[in-house]
Amino acid sequence: MTKTFIHATAAVLLAATVAQAETVEINLIDMLDNTQDGYCLDISGGQGAQADPANGLQGHTCYSPSGEIFVDQGFDNERFADGQLYMPEFDVYAEVSSTEAGATVGLADCDGSAAQSFVFSGEGTIVPASAPDMCLTLADDTRTGRSDTNQIKDLALEACSEEGAARQTWGNRTASE
Repeated sequence: MTKTFIHATAAVLLAATVAQAETVEINLIDMLDNTQDGYCLDISGGQGAQADPANGLQGHTCYSPSGEIFVDQGFDNERFADGQLYMPEFDVYAEVSSTEAGATVGLADCDGSAAQSFVFSGEGTIVPASAPDMCLTLADDTRTGRSDTNQIKDLALEACSEEGAARQTWGNRTASE
């Protein structure tokens, strides 16, 4: 009986640890003009494993309605506490090209630089640790991808503001949410 209890407890703890380490989407809280399930951070160009991290990040229609998180939108939520936006399938980290308005958000191997350090609790704004007044922001303009339902917005740093909050407030979710 004791062994069964210990094994059952270990299984529950292991399941909880696995659940915490689950890959998540980083999604914009406001739907804006999206016709499906909102915008998520996504590798620009290509889809799934064919995506090229050298293209950087954009906002793209979230894939989670399909029941899974695609690898080109998957982030390790445990790394948020360390100030990292890490994409485990590609082993890359988000980084800003500068902390000036209009700076793009790229992806690169970890180098521990300030350009790869962000403040994001899993809900709210995403700001470079070295520029807390600058937010990851989706553009106003929308273009389409492979179909009209695949909506895309450019991603850049802009000054955090009340007026921009709808394009600057992020959350995260699993495929089951």
